[in-house]
Amino acid sequence: MDQGIKNPALGEGIRDLSGIEFFNKLLPNLITLSFVVGAVIFIAIIIVGAIQWIISGGDKAGTESAKGKITNAVIGLVILLSLFAIIYVLENFFGIKLLELKLNFLE
Repeated sequence: MDQGIKNPALGEGIRDLSGIEFFNKLLPNLITLSFVVGAVIFIAIIIVGAIQWIISGGDKAGTESAKGKITNAVIGLVILLSLFAIIYVLENFFGIKLLELKLNFLE
């Protein structure tokens, strides 16, 4: 009976996976996590820009800086949503599920 090396910090479902199976689970989760982190960063920058705009009190430089932050946050969100749309189009066009990656050809 082959026990192998197992990481006790991993949960029961992950502990018994091979390297390729683990990678098949890891990559889609990292892609999803990056979208969530990007959305949280967008919200944080919007809030900071809005607070900066309110605090500026009509100061031209403060208002312009706040507008710049909000504009950059919106541009970042557009890029993030564009990447999501590109992934969706690639999934449908090529039939590759990037968010459900299967690397069976490596086995």
